[in-house]
Amino acid sequence: MRPRVNKQATVLVSISLMSVLILGGCASTKEAVLPQEGPSMKAIYDAHIDQMAARDPQALRGELGSRPLSSGDMPLAGYTRDAYNEIETTFPRLPNPTLVMYVFPHLATDERVPVPGYATTFLMYERVEYALPGEVSPARSGDGGNHGGPGRAR
Repeated sequence: MRPRVNKQATVLVSISLMSVLILGGCASTKEAVLPQEGPSMKAIYDAHIDQMAARDPQALRGELGSRPLSSGDMPLAGYTRDAYNEIETTFPRLPNPTLVMYVFPHLATDERVPVPGYATTFLMYERVEYALPGEVSPARSGDGGNHGGPGRAR
């Protein structure tokens, strides 16, 4: 009986201690956490530019890349990412051709019900598999544009 009382007391003390610590964090002020004296962000930026001995920020940006600098909206087709170009270029689909099978006319079930002939389609492999990046050349990847599932004809 004695160990149960100690366990309850330990839990009660632990909860009380955690409550005091959590509420103590709310008692601090913004000035205590973030110092208010010191240079502004603009002053830090200007000091950095002066240290690099470049008064014109456009000159610094020009050294970073070969993309021309302009003062308007530019098409960013080569720079943007979307779901299609990520999946198609990074993880190309492995070939999985659609097969067409003809089922001849036959009699089905115990009642021997006549079933007319028909054609059905299915994928050669059960699942669509994707290559790892660089595993397959882009010319050999894909399945000829067939993105349908089983049972869909081209």
